[in-house]
Amino acid sequence: MSHEPTILYDDFDHRCFLFDQLVTGEGVESNQFLILHEGKAVLLDPGGDLTFEALSEGISEYCNISELDFIFASHQDPDIISSLDQWLLSTNCKVVTSRLWARFLPHLVNNSVRETIKSDVFDRIIAVPDEGINVPVGDTVIQCLPAHFLHSVGNLHFYDPISKILFSGDLGGSFGAGSGPVSNFSEHIPHMAGFHRRYMTGNKVCKLWAKMVRTLDVEMIVPQHGRYFNDKTVINEFLDWISDLQCGTDLLTEEDFRIPE
Repeated sequence: MSHEPTILYDDFDHRCFLFDQLVTGEGVESNQFLILHEGKAVLLDPGGDLTFEALSEGISEYCNISELDFIFASHQDPDIISSLDQWLLSTNCKVVTSRLWARFLPHLVNNSVRETIKSDVFDRIIAVPDEGINVPVGDTVIQCLPAHFLHSVGNLHFYDPISKILFSGDLGGSFGAGSGPVSNFSEHIPHMAGFHRRYMTGNKVCKLWAKMVRTLDVEMIVPQHGRYFNDKTVINEFLDWISDLQCGTDLLTEEDFRIPE
């Protein structure tokens, strides 16, 4: 593989990897994540056709793809899970996603794949209720946390209690800032602001999410786009910023709902 993953956490039987810069063509760059724990393998937000080949090649250096146990999908967007049919063909994994999207994901799988895997797609899906669940992975869990309307109506974030990493989907995402950790939060804001004002639903849910996250022991917040936060001060600055952010429906007026001339 031409681009080595970033090792976010490595402690003998528990490892977390970030894969980035895998998108080929004109798609939006995104991050994909692999968690290995005592022989179990978990893939988070694996992306679509533009990342499948490079990602499958990349993770094969660390685990046997055919033995992948879980894919976690934070929501339904193409850059999150549109490669579903290829993973169903390549592995026997279960797919963990919000119950709101569980019935829609089979639309991503064509009939030839259904015939090959010889099972209903829905049988391979774990539908997560709105309040979230803990998914057992060996002797630990991956926590599926409610993050609804940030930006999807059925949205989940994933917390790994061993590494203390919160995988935050689109929340915290940035564009044009490169990769790696954020060292200066105020300088990083311009790379996040426009995206968050448009894609996050409103301040109420941002505030509720930040309050929930402050109850966790978080060492790192890693979004699905751009740079990540691995400094306690920067993490707190981000939580303060998102708590105060006016976005989405907060910004709409009558001027945004006019009949085109």
